[in-house]
Amino acid sequence: MSNQIPEPTVPESAWFKSSHSSGEGGECVEVTAATGTIHIRDSKVRSGPVLTVAPDAWAGLVRLAADQAI
Repeated sequence: MSNQIPEPTVPESAWFKSSHSSGEGGECVEVTAATGTIHIRDSKVRSGPVLTVAPDAWAGLVRLAADQAI
């Protein structure tokens, strides 16, 4: 029995960065939406791990980040 969750198969064209990304090599994530899930990855390590969360969890994170913005 395996407890590993397979990485989602998402076309490269489906991923997008925030419009706030500077493109200067700083910390940045890319996201894409699929049916019932949001996939998140490090834009600098595209072949690395992908975090998958429910849409409600993603919305909560975005709200929290917006509340913390200066």
